[in-house]
Amino acid sequence: MAIDTSLVGSSSPPHSFSYDYRTLALYALGIGAKRDELAYLYEGTQGGIVAYPTFAVVPAFAPSTEMLMKTGANLAMVVHGSQSIRLHSPLPASGTMETTATLRGIYDMKRLASIVIDTRSTLDNKPVFDTTWSILVRDAGGFGGPRPPSDDSPAIPKDRAPDFVVEELTSPEQALLYRLSGDVNPLHADPELAKSVGFPQGPILHGLCTYGFAGRAIVKHACGGDPKRLRSFAAQFRKPVWPGDTIVTQGFDLGGGKWAVSASVRERPDPVLTSAWAEIG
Repeated sequence: MAIDTSLVGSSSPPHSFSYDYRTLALYALGIGAKRDELAYLYEGTQGGIVAYPTFAVVPAFAPSTEMLMKTGANLAMVVHGSQSIRLHSPLPASGTMETTATLRGIYDMKRLASIVIDTRSTLDNKPVFDTTWSILVRDAGGFGGPRPPSDDSPAIPKDRAPDFVVEELTSPEQALLYRLSGDVNPLHADPELAKSVGFPQGPILHGLCTYGFAGRAIVKHACGGDPKRLRSFAAQFRKPVWPGDTIVTQGFDLGGGKWAVSASVRERPDPVLTSAWAEIG
């Protein structure tokens, strides 16, 4: 079935998402938080538990998935192309958000189709964060649609060392833990299914888990440990990561609050996040 391009510009109904310290702590553990990040893990810290900015993808997951399914895309052929978040205000320790997804565009990439979905999450009718999801659909291109917009992400400097490098080992159970925050795709849990779709090494890590690992590194090293300083973070997903891999995140201060970011795994040479950058307040 062809992707329904007539849906471009349409929006989902609002999705309610209630959360508390358990939700925030589970997400933080899913993206690798350790005991020295107690403010993200324990509700008894002074001022209450803090949310990592990349938590923005959690309440947006269901409405963005609903919008993707409405297009008629073959879910067996989709891969996550890129992700971005933009933060408007920090989250309180608990509450109920309303999130609406809007289909921004469906783009023709010859063999692939790119479906771009925007979401906005509000709390007490005030925006807290926006997200943009680019989903690639294999063998769905060639329908004569528009090409995707050009990529304007800043380049990684080639003439100097990064301003920070973080190497962090993921656990063999990392994907099993991250999936409890909402993305229960069996590709990240079922060894037989993973093998059947071309991953004989076993279930792969969620791209958004890798994104969260990189986001933690940005908060610690580019934001001086203050998550409220992260204004936006965008990245493209290039290669899979397997639970147990070591994620290596590098950051380059470009000045003016912009940072170029890359992520790879120590076990293989290929980058896993590219065209990544963050805006720091």
